Amino acid sequence: MHVSMADEAYRLPGVYPSETYLSGATIIDVALKAECDAVHPGYGFLSESAEFSDLCAKKGIKFIGPRAETLTISGNKLECKKLVESRGVPVIPYSREPLESWEEASRVASEIGYPVLLKSAFGGGGRGIKEARSRSDLKESFESSQREAASSFGRFAVFVEKKLVKPRHIEVQVLASEDSNEIIHLGERECSVQRRYQKLIEMSPSPIVDEKAREQITGYALKAAAAVRYSNAGTVEFLRDSATGNFYFIEINSRLQVEHPVTEAVTGVDLVSAQLAIASRGKLPLDQESVRFRGSAIECRINAEDPLAGFAPSTGSITHLRIPYGIGIRVDTALRSGAVVSPYYDSLLAKLVAHGEDRETARKRALVALGEFIILGVETTIPFHSEVLSDPAFVSGELDTGFIEERRIVEKLRTRRATTVPEDLAISAILLSINKGVQPRPRQSTQRRSVAGYQRESMGGRFTDAI
Repeated sequence: MHVSMADEAYRLPGVYPSETYLSGATIIDVALKAECDAVHPGYGFLSESAEFSDLCAKKGIKFIGPRAETLTISGNKLECKKLVESRGVPVIPYSREPLESWEEASRVASEIGYPVLLKSAFGGGGRGIKEARSRSDLKESFESSQREAASSFGRFAVFVEKKLVKPRHIEVQVLASEDSNEIIHLGERECSVQRRYQKLIEMSPSPIVDEKAREQITGYALKAAAAVRYSNAGTVEFLRDSATGNFYFIEINSRLQVEHPVTEAVTGVDLVSAQLAIASRGKLPLDQESVRFRGSAIECRINAEDPLAGFAPSTGSITHLRIPYGIGIRVDTALRSGAVVSPYYDSLLAKLVAHGEDRETARKRALVALGEFIILGVETTIPFHSEVLSDPAFVSGELDTGFIEERRIVEKLRTRRATTVPEDLAISAILLSINKGVQPRPRQSTQRRSVAGYQRESMGGRFTDAI
């Protein structure tokens, strides 16, 4: 879609990400050919690449993001932790140097106390994170973390970090001027609903953060951003200990994030526009006093994955697409009917964002929109999100990073699927009957029902009270 909408388009030769969108040299060649003044790196791996930022500078192209030296610091998770800790921001107990062997990791884990996490010392996005509950499974976790770290970031370096019990994952959006003299926050987001440390649902504000806690966590975020001399847009991430309520710094994501629309919804600030303003003028387009928060927003990441098969990626051609719309609904996507979902890129298909005057209004609007969102041709996480948003614990805001497993969301979805007509089969039958001029027989009503209405019925009728 973006290619067809662009005034100019340049083909990137190759198939794999390393040959196309992750090839900094290739992107620079296109930028020079197109006589670009600047490059916006999106939120892929190049957005946090100090090498790419430096290459842009050498070629006279503005990199819309932090300076290369900031990316170097924030990309080195251990050095970033040490620097932030020196500014008075609390951190979770961790090994202060990369670990060369699992025996060394075992020694540190014994000092910190199990359970622990093995993490890549470079890069983020949840990749390379493995858990070890005892010394007996540490070796396998250590080696697995090393392999994934090397595959994702090109380095085997990993470190050990204490695993909190039932933590909540809360992050703060920041904006900083080019000279780092002005740094403001745009409130917090909660992204505790995860699978394998990959975020699935985000919301702003967090239902657990009151004004006192907000002042504390945003204060920590501003200190952390100042410590690394941050510029442009970024996110400072924390875990909240359920036992104490304390916040602990975990990392800085030096880029625009997938979940940035929920912050845009509650603040009215266009973050991409702010990025461009900072990059072109060096100064912030607004100050802290002008930031106003309104209502609540929830984002669901619609992925081409099958939750009932361990969230295995799903590929194929989109045979039918219906995108929801309405008051408080925003959908970011490049999908259209006939689009091909390949195995070579991230499984994210769309971002569904619902905004309302409070969290419950946003939740209900999201449920309605999920019921009207139709993607046929590949498996998606749409039914999974409906299951999560309907769960009583989610409704009440009782969340932690183990929510999906603890609430047995996938098992509940599997049971629901087993007792109803398969969603894709039901929709396909309805579409076929409509195309042939046959109207589906209405139930208990003489009114015609939409495809989305039948989809709601096939998914258990949980959307009838959500309008």
